[in-house]
Amino acid sequence: MTSSPAEPTGLRERKKARTRAAIQRHALRLFHEQGYSATTVDQIAAAAEISPSTFFRYFPTKEATVLYDALDPVLIEAALAQPPELSPIGALRATMDTIREQIPADEWERERQRQMLVFREPELRSAIMEKFAEGIDLLAGLAARRTGRAADDFEVRNWAGAVAGVVMAAFLGAAADPEADTLVAVDEAVAHLDAGLPL
Repeated sequence: MTSSPAEPTGLRERKKARTRAAIQRHALRLFHEQGYSATTVDQIAAAAEISPSTFFRYFPTKEATVLYDALDPVLIEAALAQPPELSPIGALRATMDTIREQIPADEWERERQRQMLVFREPELRSAIMEKFAEGIDLLAGLAARRTGRAADDFEVRNWAGAVAGVVMAAFLGAAADPEADTLVAVDEAVAHLDAGLPL
C-alpha cells in the first residue's frame, strides 16, 4: 500500500510512535496507581482515549505495554556512532554516557519506573527472559560490527551473553532500590565485567 501525499510515511510513523508512547505512558501510570494485576486493557484504552481494538493494534497484550522499550533505537544509534578505536566494552560505556546526556530527566524517570515494574512483577519477570535472548543477539550484532567478526562467532556470542548477564543483574539490583540510578548501576556492572569480574 502506498502513502497518500497528504500523509507521508515518515509523518505516519511519527504519529504511530506518539500514540504508542501515549498508550504506554497511561498504562504505566495506571499500573503505578492501582497495581499491574488490577489494571485492565479496557482501563488503559479509556485513559488513552482510544478503543480496545485500537489498543491491540499497538500492543498485542497488556504485558507488552511494559516490555516495549522505546529507547532501544536511540541506544543502537548511539552505540553505532561511537569512535571505532573504542573496545566493545568501551563503546558500550560511552553509549550509556550519551544516553544519559540525551534523554530528558522526566523521560528517563518514566523509563526507570518501567524497568522497576518489569523486575518486580513475577508475571513480567518471566516474560523478560525472552527479551534477554533478544538482547544477546543485539549485543552480538553490535560487537560483530565493531570487531569485524561474525555475529555468530563463539567468542562474540560469549561476550554478548556475559554483558547481558551483568546488565540483568544490575537491573535486578536497581529494581530493589527506589533511589537507584539504573544507568549508573549498569555502567558499574559493565566496568566490573571489563575488569575480569574480580571477587
